[in-house]
Amino acid sequence: MVSEIYTTPAEFTLTEKDTCVSQLIQLCTENPHLVLFSRPQNYYWVNVSAGEFLQEVYAVARGLVANGLEVGDRVALLSNTRYEWQLADFAIWVAGGVTVPVYPSSSPHQIQWILENSGAELAIVENVDNTKDMSNFLLQEDGTPRLAGSTSRLRKIYEINSGGLTKLRGEGKNTEQSLVDARAAALTHDNLASIVYTSGTTGRPKGVELTHGNWVYETRALATNPIGEVARPGKRVVTFLPLAHVLQRAVAIALTTHGATQTHWPDASTIAVELQRAQPNMVLGVPRVFEKVRNAAYNKAADGSAVGKRVFLEAEKAAIEYSKAMDTDKGPSRAQKAAHRVFDRLVYRKLKDAIGGGVEYGITGGSAMSPELSHFFRGMGIPIYEGYGLTETTAAACVNNKVEQRIGTVGRPVDSYEVRINDDGEIEFRGPGVFRAYWNNPEATEQTLRDGWFNTGDLGEVDSEGYVRITGRKKDLIVTAGGKNVSPGPLEEIIRQDPLVSNALVVGDGKPFIGLLVTLDADELERWKTQRNIPESTSLKEMSQNPQLRAEIQDAINVANATVSHAEAIKKFRILDRDLSEQDDEMTPTLKVKRNVVFQRFAEDIDALYLR
Repeated sequence: MVSEIYTTPAEFTLTEKDTCVSQLIQLCTENPHLVLFSRPQNYYWVNVSAGEFLQEVYAVARGLVANGLEVGDRVALLSNTRYEWQLADFAIWVAGGVTVPVYPSSSPHQIQWILENSGAELAIVENVDNTKDMSNFLLQEDGTPRLAGSTSRLRKIYEINSGGLTKLRGEGKNTEQSLVDARAAALTHDNLASIVYTSGTTGRPKGVELTHGNWVYETRALATNPIGEVARPGKRVVTFLPLAHVLQRAVAIALTTHGATQTHWPDASTIAVELQRAQPNMVLGVPRVFEKVRNAAYNKAADGSAVGKRVFLEAEKAAIEYSKAMDTDKGPSRAQKAAHRVFDRLVYRKLKDAIGGGVEYGITGGSAMSPELSHFFRGMGIPIYEGYGLTETTAAACVNNKVEQRIGTVGRPVDSYEVRINDDGEIEFRGPGVFRAYWNNPEATEQTLRDGWFNTGDLGEVDSEGYVRITGRKKDLIVTAGGKNVSPGPLEEIIRQDPLVSNALVVGDGKPFIGLLVTLDADELERWKTQRNIPESTSLKEMSQNPQLRAEIQDAINVANATVSHAEAIKKFRILDRDLSEQDDEMTPTLKVKRNVVFQRFAEDIDALYLR
């Protein structure tokens, strides 16, 4: 039986002419001196005012129009996170075009499929030569586009690193501004704004049609939600996740159209450097980012001395207990408050300073975050608000916030969204941010979108107060030979909290028991070896049989097994001889494991788990 519908009423009203473009134009016109961006230029960081940004947007838009871009034409945008990404995105919209974002880490095969399927006529890329051998199939020797034996309609490419946007601005000099103004003014909620391709964990990516209405409702909902407190003038945010990722793009648009100051940083592995410089007020990251922040702090303390390690672990325990007490009627006790003050001086302040010193809170999505990790950050003074959504819901469909946070859930629906659970236990959403169709794929649209309700395919629960809890993914369910249904996600999430573990993949479909494939974090493994005087040259294959190492992995598995029945518990595990990677098409750009690919690649390792 379908559950009751939980609805979050809108805190705002929009007309069909309200779009992200109209909001940007209004903001920049009324507040031309407001600093929207800080960007690198000639080895320095320079500010870009709202007025300057709008003029750049107009100039690039005129160039697109001069190149024959018609209303509704698609433009592929393939680049790392940078200022020019958002400039190009808004320019495409102002010119009446449709943005087709492509992850720069995509394989040539994936890029070709997206270009062909979307029918993109123009492409703006960061650097053809350095984009996964993109030149092998995109360009002829004379530099003109070519996709041999392809149905692609691509006719021109602009490289950002080779002055492509400057060239576009030059080509648009003779185009009347009135043409661009008319196209921007004609935009309504129903105009297609983007075709965003799904990450394709279970097959070929599908193009999700997102309208201007989808984007403006989502970004307004984010900005008016208590998590949107930084989407206002005077606040600073570092944007570092791929802008092709629908959540990062939605947050970036909300920040831009509501007047916050952004800097862009393309390398998540060195983000600590930019956090120190920019001192942001909010951090948006996938759970793995916050796991690494915690682990880096722990490693620094543990490497310093045994006392430092003990102090950190006690501080972590105190933060978790303090956070859990916050959810009780009485709140933290006197003793907990006293311990918090002590550990704030010894540990918490140092960790806050390490991420810039100005962070008020974080937002996470993309995959589940450990409740213990959430309690740790909230207890030390930086709450991490977990949300949930998909490309098809234009990013966040529900999210926790400082007014309404329930750790262990992904929060309540954002403004104007509705949620329910269908007969199969799957979560469904309806609302103005839900997509209208898959591009050129009516069969897939019919399967997942009915009467405006989008079937996420994720299993979950909605409590009486509207908080949504994710319990697993229907497609990932494992059915053992004994007929036991096992959802692998919760088990994998707990095991992955161990610093030594990079990835954990539960297996056992059709098998007599549940098994596990494990990959190790390279940096953490080197630390572990050094601490035990194990030669650096010892291979991963040799280490996989090390009794001490296997005992530590087993400890992590035991913690996970304690949360399930005996029939669902992991009985055996196998350490793989390398980590999974996006480059090998085993993970999506948002670090989700492509289970079908991994199962095929490591079929022998899976079989080995069940040899007697």
